[in-house]
Amino acid sequence: MVEVAADPLRDGAGPKPRPAGPPGAARAAWALLGLNVLGSAGAQTVFPIPRSLIQMVTMGALAAAFALALAVNPRASVRPSAFLFLLTLLLVPSVLSSATLESGFGALFRCGRLTLFVATLWLLSRWWDGGTAFVRTHVRMYFAVLVSVVAGLIVSPGAALPELYGGRLVGALWPLTPPQIGQYAAVVVGLSVLLALDRRTSWGGALAVVVPSLVLLVLTHTRTATIGMLAGLVLAIGSLVLTSSAARRFFAWTVVCAVVAAVGFASALQAWFLRGQSQEYFTSLTGRATVWDALLDAPRTLTERLFGTGLSDKSFGGLPIDNSWLAVYDEQGLTGTAIVAAMYLVLGGVALLRPPSPQRACALFLISYVGISSYTEAGLGDASAYLLHLALAASLLAAPAGDVPGTARPGMPAPPPRPVPRRARRLT
Repeated sequence: MVEVAADPLRDGAGPKPRPAGPPGAARAAWALLGLNVLGSAGAQTVFPIPRSLIQMVTMGALAAAFALALAVNPRASVRPSAFLFLLTLLLVPSVLSSATLESGFGALFRCGRLTLFVATLWLLSRWWDGGTAFVRTHVRMYFAVLVSVVAGLIVSPGAALPELYGGRLVGALWPLTPPQIGQYAAVVVGLSVLLALDRRTSWGGALAVVVPSLVLLVLTHTRTATIGMLAGLVLAIGSLVLTSSAARRFFAWTVVCAVVAAVGFASALQAWFLRGQSQEYFTSLTGRATVWDALLDAPRTLTERLFGTGLSDKSFGGLPIDNSWLAVYDEQGLTGTAIVAAMYLVLGGVALLRPPSPQRACALFLISYVGISSYTEAGLGDASAYLLHLALAASLLAAPAGDVPGTARPGMPAPPPRPVPRRARRLT
């Protein structure tokens, strides 16, 4: 039986301290969710790995994540969440469209995967209290992936920088594409900087993570991830400027460094940004616009317009869609698009209404990063790293257990605020 998290203040017990962070099993379940959404398609690896084996590993990680979450939360105690409610509602058009088998039996398999993914998030929502424990797990998880990329670069530079991808960095040990590596590096950099500004970790520990991640981001030549990271950090740090002297100093130094880089390395930055592409190819978003136009012009029945054609591999006519909103429209129709838009607006609205805090800054960074990336990357309508980023933002925006309406009894004092750690913790 599923139950909502109980009142932490029992009759006559008086105020109790807020519960500690999530147990290790819950954090391990979160990391396994990250492994599940790494994907099974990408560049050729140094040691060939059958795709079936990769899929077994990723799906096994999802099953293990659900089992761990259920083991550590056997009574299925959950926290109310509008984000998770809307994400669960997204299953309706997904199942309705996939049941027609227009996209094959793989559509039903993806529906089952999305269902298990959402169920695991519901079980983990018990520890969504505005804390940063899952943020640290998120950073460590993706930094471990980046370490594997570095290992592949050392073992076989030719495989890690193949001509097939124009010399851009790929995963040589695990099949990761340049956009994936760029995404992970950008998220690690952004969250690490924000944790360091709040003294949740030392600057030395943060730099040990940020510097190599930035190098990998440069080697991937991923423009979307770079723009998303910069815009997200500007918005997140800007939300702290009025309340944090460290944020003001960091913002000022960042502006100075950006001006110096723009003046002294303008030609190099332009060459990196264009990646040797022609102006015409660049304006068509490296050919994406052609696929988008074909998708929008394709004839559809009323049912397909409302509910889509079923969960697929995010491609149209054999070419990747590379746009979250068009992918959702193609697979889950206008109904799915409206649900995803509502999910995104709820997160953004709650983030803007929250008072300035490091948790709000991290959430703003993730929301803005995913919003920018959704224009050239797919993933908002299915189990993906982008949904995991938004789930992390939702956990950061959740009210602490003692602050949820209805959990404090009239006349009872509020629980004491969570103490700020005196000593910064290490990220790695």
